[in-house]
Amino acid sequence: MAGVAVIAAAYLIVRPAVDVGCTALEVSASVEKDVLLGELAERYNKSDRRFGGSCATVAVHGLTSGAATDALAGDWAVKQPGLPRPQVWLPTSTLWTGQLKLLDEAAGRPAQTSGQYPSIANSPLVIAMPRPKGELLQRQGPLGWGEILGLSGRTGWATFGRPEWGRFTFGKVNPNLSTSGLAAIIATYYAAINRASDLTESDLANPEVTQFVRRIEANVSHYSDDVVDLLKNLAEADLSGAGTSASTDVSAIVTQEELVYQYNEGELSPTRGEKPKVPLVALYPKEGTFNLDHPYVVLPSADPEQRAAAADFLEYLQESPQQRSFSRLGFRDHERNASDPLVASVGGRGAADLTYFDPPNPAVVKAILTGWDTLRKKANILVAVDTSGSMNTKIGDGSRFQVATTAAAKGFGLLNSEDQVALWSFSSETKQRPRAPYSEEVRLSAFDHKALSNKISSLHVEGGTALYATVRAAHRYMLDHYDESRINAVVVLTDGKNEYSKDTKLARLLQDVALDPKRPVKIFCIAFDEQSDFVTLDRIAKASAGKAFDARDTTKIDDAFVKLVSSF
Repeated sequence: MAGVAVIAAAYLIVRPAVDVGCTALEVSASVEKDVLLGELAERYNKSDRRFGGSCATVAVHGLTSGAATDALAGDWAVKQPGLPRPQVWLPTSTLWTGQLKLLDEAAGRPAQTSGQYPSIANSPLVIAMPRPKGELLQRQGPLGWGEILGLSGRTGWATFGRPEWGRFTFGKVNPNLSTSGLAAIIATYYAAINRASDLTESDLANPEVTQFVRRIEANVSHYSDDVVDLLKNLAEADLSGAGTSASTDVSAIVTQEELVYQYNEGELSPTRGEKPKVPLVALYPKEGTFNLDHPYVVLPSADPEQRAAAADFLEYLQESPQQRSFSRLGFRDHERNASDPLVASVGGRGAADLTYFDPPNPAVVKAILTGWDTLRKKANILVAVDTSGSMNTKIGDGSRFQVATTAAAKGFGLLNSEDQVALWSFSSETKQRPRAPYSEEVRLSAFDHKALSNKISSLHVEGGTALYATVRAAHRYMLDHYDESRINAVVVLTDGKNEYSKDTKLARLLQDVALDPKRPVKIFCIAFDEQSDFVTLDRIAKASAGKAFDARDTTKIDDAFVKLVSSF
């Protein structure tokens, strides 16, 4: 929940004119469906609909489920000053209503979410694979979570007669930040105990269960803050001509079923509407899966008129025309029925008769989140900090360097003591660093938050920005220190663009850092000033199958670091 507390909200507000005499109803919806719900709200407002002689005007804003949980548990006006407090909350899953109940109980106040809630749509969690790989596994007969995601990282696809496909790794989302990530780790625990209900804290402490979960986490390529980003990167690799064998080391992605449909329809393509050359297939593990139930939660803050309006809007959303709108985005209906186009698009097999895991007790979910940090795959990271002279530029009462290093110290505090971290500084050759534009400040070793923070804050600022030379050298260093059991990565923190005349060939750099699926070293960049060359940083990151985070608005730098660290 510590990660959840600092997520920035991505949101859309659809605010119609309020009809005189109609009840105003504010709705907060999770971001995978906020645009659709805004459109449906506009349609509702124009329908001249009446209930008990009254009418309502519905306004929808989008907010991640985790951020909404945090805001509802605290002072909404402080947590989300730009958004009105809702009377209806539509998170992705009742997992979040359970966590809000725990937070309310811990604060000694009445629970806002203590009941059972109807669904407006549903989407099961699936394992998505490019069609040739997915169909190969489907031909093996029913397989479980462990048999699919626990495929040996060493033998990988050779187990199924396709050694040219290399190791098996998969992408998943950090459970502290994402509903699909949280659902995935819960599903893994259920698979480990071979039950579909009654997951307990004693199960979590069982050494055999722990080993099962650890074995699956060992095959993670890297984590992400957003599953849509993983799918968009896969779509970009597909359209570049890569197909199943290039630009990515990811064999599978754990995601919601509706996103597999949207991927196959080209909705996640760089050129929206352009369908992938190699579509994805959804695999449904034999033990069962977790359903994301999109509950309709009327909050206690709603007055009687708003509760009546909320009941009518729910009835409207569950009617056939609106349910067809959900279906067009790949959702199942509010009774969990899948449309024929959805089943055909995602591969069909296993999509009809699913076993669903029951949501665990909220206290068990909290314990899973608490323990996940010890079970997740550990990282091998080189952090390269820009110490060029432009870092002395003033921002408020401090400098760019102070703002960046303060955010870095805070963000890296979320790493695990078992992670390995090295620190470099870079600018250009200076009197203090005459032989190279970069230097090692902390050798690659067990993460020591205090020592790393102290060293970062004491770095000397001077010179130009030798971006290309540093990225190339850092990438080479991590290849030389590659650890197959860890996520291997380079993190670049910079406020500028390449200013080093001895190394100006971007095309050559992109070739040098291009992803090797057998030994992936991924580059993650944070651009934290408006002078940063974000386009180039994004190209460098994508060449290595990493990610660039845009914090050119320095108020977003803390959030960028949380998302960055969530990749490890």
